[in-house]
Amino acid sequence: MEEYTILRQFADSWMLLVLFAFFIGVVLWVFRPGAGKAHRDTANIPFRHQDKPATSEEARK
Repeated sequence: MEEYTILRQFADSWMLLVLFAFFIGVVLWVFRPGAGKAHRDTANIPFRHQDKPATSEEARK
């Protein structure tokens, strides 16, 4: 068989399965228990210093 045909068959079968499993793993990781606090903290980054500008020490965090 040609190399292209072998790679095409691999991509159509096993690689599709691997990528689907990776996708499901990412979805489960995002919705895992306890992840809400990390997501909320990340989502609020633009609003941390809404009252006053950050000091130089705070800006480095």
